[in-house]
Amino acid sequence: MADLKGKVLAGKILVQPQEAEKKTASGIIIPDSAKEKPQIGKVVLVGADKKDEPMQLKAGDTVFYGKYSGTELNIDGIDYLLMSQTDVLYII
Repeated sequence: MADLKGKVLAGKILVQPQEAEKKTASGIIIPDSAKEKPQIGKVVLVGADKKDEPMQLKAGDTVFYGKYSGTELNIDGIDYLLMSQTDVLYII
């Protein structure tokens, strides 16, 4: 994980998505045009608790999130997603 300067606001998290699969289990190479957006990533930064919603995630957690969740950001050449804690579907 990169050393990021800054912070996220209460109830928000910054996630670094995993790379999309380049080939299937049987060895078929997937072209860029057919790759799906990854829905799993690692939490990099977490915001503070909200008044009515405690933060249940911590940096380093691996999470599944909705297909169209979050806002895409590029910080220092690395792609991230900024999303609400409630967009997370499952914590691994």
